[in-house]
Amino acid sequence: MSAAEFAGLKAVVTGGASGIGLAAARLLASRGARVACLDLTPDDLPEPLVGIRADVVDDASVRAAVEEAARLLDGIDVLVNNAGIGAQGTIEENPDEEWQRVFDVNVFGMVRVTRAALAHLRRSGSAAVVNICSVAATAGLPERALYSATKGAVLALTRATAADLVHFGIRVNCVNPGTVDTPWIGRLLDRAADPEAERAALCARQPTGRLVFADEVAAAVVHLASPSSGSTTGTALAVDGGMEGLRIRPRV
Repeated sequence: MSAAEFAGLKAVVTGGASGIGLAAARLLASRGARVACLDLTPDDLPEPLVGIRADVVDDASVRAAVEEAARLLDGIDVLVNNAGIGAQGTIEENPDEEWQRVFDVNVFGMVRVTRAALAHLRRSGSAAVVNICSVAATAGLPERALYSATKGAVLALTRATAADLVHFGIRVNCVNPGTVDTPWIGRLLDRAADPEAERAALCARQPTGRLVFADEVAAAVVHLASPSSGSTTGTALAVDGGMEGLRIRPRV
């Protein structure tokens, strides 16, 4: 990709103040896009990123933030739906309130933001939506019933929305990361009884033997969002260290 591949294009990234979202926002900007990051705490973002406060569980907040982004950027061509939260536990360990909360952020939040951005995307000649999904949508992971259910919904939502919007010239794809070395994983490890052992276990379940880097996920996001990927829609791109597809022998 050239540094000017996104020149003239405007992008909105939810959850863009840290982790995968920030990595994607920075890479889009480096490729020439003007980028607005929607986040609960959009403070201290590096230039030239624009921060806008938004809560994806609040439809009024989402609509106001998307309109503010469109005003500041003079339109929206690319939407990266990255905002999300995690959850641990088997099917019997999370109460109904937790199921509702995680679905509200991970699935309904994506619906709210995409819905709010559609009028702007329809006016774009290079419209693309990239949803951050997860290997949890396609591989059964222990003690991740709730999280996996939300990401399975994101995968289905991505494909159905791609079918609905293809005739408007709007491409919709998703990226399925494995376990990514982000601040959220850091907080998860901090709560573990043995953080070093837990990190080793997370690394060991990925055939590459390490966690995925946020910049690697960002590269996949930018690939799918790029105008050069104009024939790619309804696709899930795995960036998971081989978790879903590889069955390797244990190292001796």
